[in-house]
Amino acid sequence: MDKTGELFREDAYLKSCEAVVTAVDEKGIRLDRTVFYPTGGGQPGDIGRLRTADGRIVEIRDTVKGAAPGEIVHVPAEGAPAVAAGTKVTAELDWERRHRLMRMHTCLHLLSSIVTGEVTGGQVSDGKGRLDFNLPDGAPDKDHITAELNRLVTEDHPTGTKWITDEEMTARPELVRTMSVKPPMGAGRVRLLEIQDVDLQPCGGTHVARTGEIGAVECVKIENKGKMNRRINLAFKA
Repeated sequence: MDKTGELFREDAYLKSCEAVVTAVDEKGIRLDRTVFYPTGGGQPGDIGRLRTADGRIVEIRDTVKGAAPGEIVHVPAEGAPAVAAGTKVTAELDWERRHRLMRMHTCLHLLSSIVTGEVTGGQVSDGKGRLDFNLPDGAPDKDHITAELNRLVTEDHPTGTKWITDEEMTARPELVRTMSVKPPMGAGRVRLLEIQDVDLQPCGGTHVARTGEIGAVECVKIENKGKMNRRINLAFKA
């Protein structure tokens, strides 16, 4: 199975693309290229639709990684019209949802720059998100976290991606904050997200171009999940 062209890696703001169906089975639909991000790294898979030239609309309820390296599977909604290999489609994201996920994912990177501790887990959700930290000295104050996050948002730091080799990644273990998710290695290079003057760490997810785009955010709850494990929950302010 050929790898799916991952257009979202180079431009997270692409809302649609022209593509060709390369395969279809009980798991879903493969395209030669896509703007749909597959579930991974704590970020949910994209939803949206595929439009065919003859007017059929295939609603996509999830996007996941396939069994083969680099393979992306678009999971159709129940009852969606069938498409066959070779069909030309326009792949369209549910952009409003994706953008909220991008905003929150970038916000969680800000959180990891504020809280000093190993990240033991995390999840990006629609309008909210959380990170779990190993904090031997206890959790920081909710109001402090909220104030610091909104300061970094207001400062409007630019973000960007860069790539380093596997060898460089191995030589810089301090870049890895997450204990539960290790950066994918073996392909020769690793993708980093840089928030200028704030943070640098491996990440394959989608992000906003500047922190100001995140908008107002709040630390809504800090939970005790073990002797040293604290779950810090964030949500966008209404």
